Amino acid sequence: MSSSYTIDDLRKDVAEGRIDTVLACQVDMQGRLMGKRFQAEYFIESAWKETHSCNYLIATDMEMETVSGYKATSWEKGYGDYTMKPDLATLRRIPWLEGTALVLCDVLDHHTHEEVAHSPRAILKKQVKRLEDMGMKAYMASELEFFLFDQSYEAAQASGYRNLKLASAYNEDYHIFQTTKEEEVMRAIRTGLQGAGIPVENSKGEASAGQEEINVRYADALAMADRHAIIKNGCKEIAWSKGKAITFLAKWNYNAAGSSSHIHQSLWSLEEKPLFFDHTGKYGMSPLMHNYVAGLLAHASEITYFLAPYINSYKRFMAGTFAPTKAIWSKDNRTAGYRLCGEETKGIRIECRVGGSDLNPYLAFAALLAAGIDGIENKLELEAPFVGDAYGGKGVREIPRTLRAAATEMTESAMLRKAFGDDVIDHYTRAAEWEQEEYDRRITDWEVARGFERA
Repeated sequence: MSSSYTIDDLRKDVAEGRIDTVLACQVDMQGRLMGKRFQAEYFIESAWKETHSCNYLIATDMEMETVSGYKATSWEKGYGDYTMKPDLATLRRIPWLEGTALVLCDVLDHHTHEEVAHSPRAILKKQVKRLEDMGMKAYMASELEFFLFDQSYEAAQASGYRNLKLASAYNEDYHIFQTTKEEEVMRAIRTGLQGAGIPVENSKGEASAGQEEINVRYADALAMADRHAIIKNGCKEIAWSKGKAITFLAKWNYNAAGSSSHIHQSLWSLEEKPLFFDHTGKYGMSPLMHNYVAGLLAHASEITYFLAPYINSYKRFMAGTFAPTKAIWSKDNRTAGYRLCGEETKGIRIECRVGGSDLNPYLAFAALLAAGIDGIENKLELEAPFVGDAYGGKGVREIPRTLRAAATEMTESAMLRKAFGDDVIDHYTRAAEWEQEEYDRRITDWEVARGFERA
């Protein structure tokens, strides 16, 4: 789906002095934008065709460490180049950065010009192509939650991330008066994203002090993942420009609710017919939707890593916090991992509530689609919906409790290996292993406070 801003529009803006910088960005394993700032004249002369980047960008951790153990890239192989191929359908102005446009790039092998299989955008595109070959496409929407702080990023870092001051002193879920106080930042986010070609629906206060949510219009899976990546970067940049800080950490504080990224999904025909809707079916669910949701549930543990990729992600799964603990489905029930929404309408969809705000949208969307496609291909039967408080459910499917457990499920998944390829799963298995290894050797404040005197 195009942002409606074209290379000809860019040429005109450059010629008339409105744009002088173009950000050419790829998306890394963590879902962050990585790339270069081009002088706009050079971009429209040459770089719109391709540019280059070091291949370590899809083999690092949060700290940009050159992690050992990857097959695709290493010191031994010399850390060569990948080709970045701008996808001009993603070209857009960035209103919150003066004189700036942005384009997202596919990552290609420098020699063969084939897409790099473990690059996040390529992983999602592969699942989108599988659907297209079946005569279908996915529409998705991700709701993003985050916490807003009155300190800047620099001040938060200087304080060791202690004694941070939230933008609100109390739970502000749907609270108009409190969110009025935060409107300088949130209005800038809404209008900025809208101006960047991302149709914004609303923002709202969320279920803890200082917690916000931004919602944008659904789109096809790839366009929505692109939007999601730009939204996260944009929210941080806009907050920073106003001396504030935002975190998308899934669980920033024990006493606060976690931040989620709920993912709504439905399948449509290429002719725009809603394939999940059947007015004769129970709740309006078609047999195809039954199969798809059954696939999500059958492979729920296997795909959890792509919804919760860090140690911290699993701190969010706490009963009574609106974050799920059970991978079951239910009808309009926010205690379940998968919630049926829009029943009896053509907007019927399944909402995955497992993912945190720290997920990579391309990987999360791809994993969900792969699981759903498997359910369709194997005509899996859907279990009965759960009724009641899922937190107290006994003998039902649980979400993996740790990164270690989720990584094991992922690496042993025959479905994911078939859908993504062995090399891709081995690549992300190594990412998960490294994250766990780094955590296992660290000393936390909690350990010191608990054991300094009493151990």
